[in-house]
Amino acid sequence: MYTAAIIFRDGVTKVFDVAQSEKLLDAAFRNGVSLPLDCREGVCATCRCRCDSGKIEMEYCDEDALSDEEINGGYILSCQTTLQSPASFYFDIDSSICNVESKSVTAEVSQITAIADSAVMMEVTLKEEDKISYLPGQYAHITIPGSDESRAYSFVNAEVENGKVNFLLRLLPDGVMSNYLRDRCQIGDQLQLTLPYGVFYLREIERPLLLIAGGTGLSAILSMLEQLAQMDPAALPPIRMLYGVRREKDLCALSQLETYQKLLPDFQFDVILSEGAKEWSGKRGFVVDHIDLDFIKNPFDLYICGPPGLVSSVESWVALKEEIAPCNIYFERFVAS
Repeated sequence: MYTAAIIFRDGVTKVFDVAQSEKLLDAAFRNGVSLPLDCREGVCATCRCRCDSGKIEMEYCDEDALSDEEINGGYILSCQTTLQSPASFYFDIDSSICNVESKSVTAEVSQITAIADSAVMMEVTLKEEDKISYLPGQYAHITIPGSDESRAYSFVNAEVENGKVNFLLRLLPDGVMSNYLRDRCQIGDQLQLTLPYGVFYLREIERPLLLIAGGTGLSAILSMLEQLAQMDPAALPPIRMLYGVRREKDLCALSQLETYQKLLPDFQFDVILSEGAKEWSGKRGFVVDHIDLDFIKNPFDLYICGPPGLVSSVESWVALKEEIAPCNIYFERFVAS
């Protein structure tokens, strides 16, 4: 039995088990996910999707169903595909077409810790009967108690640990979640979580990784680092990370990053302050000014999570730098609200 994660265009994700010889399409229907289908013979390509990670076998594919370029790009026919390991798949359709709904659960606030001048780590505990699954890098919508408003926050954990998950939350001067955390939040409060969402997650790891986090965009990157630390160290490529914040007092979770530096065989990270005080002896300025060109002279994968300005600046930098190698870029924009 292997776990399959299906991610739809609108970011909704469905996770379910697939038996060893079971077709992905059949397993989806068995779990209430009505994927597009027609022939079931590997001919029509109606069930076409992209395999983003994991090992699979496709029994048959008609020459008119998928081109060689598509197959080399990871596209498969779900009616002909069996899993050889846990895997994730992307369908370029909205989840509503497949009768998929996000899962809603109630969780209890079990711990709140101020970890920076402008951020807190919130631990919530799920009810014993509530089982949730998500991909590291994805997020949940959390409804603010006493209101109908919700905000999106990435999971810090790679998976649920003893019924608990953590979220890294930025404190804004006047945000609806920030005001709740400052003024009313109590241990034992009940929160409504709707999940999982997002197309920001680790793809198949075949090339060096460059991870860039800005502010509390660090949360999704921490989740990915935990996932990487659970993998076979011998199979991991070199990993470099840049973490940018405005001021030193905005820095979060440095001890966790230092732990991953010990656990991962070839992982290095740098911290960059855009408004560093005089006594700051570390790196300053813009994140893109500190990207190691030697590290990206060969093909690599780039993951960015942070404010829209950071994501746009890195994308523009990559587009203008002719000397860097080809790369795949994956990103999540964190919008303050």
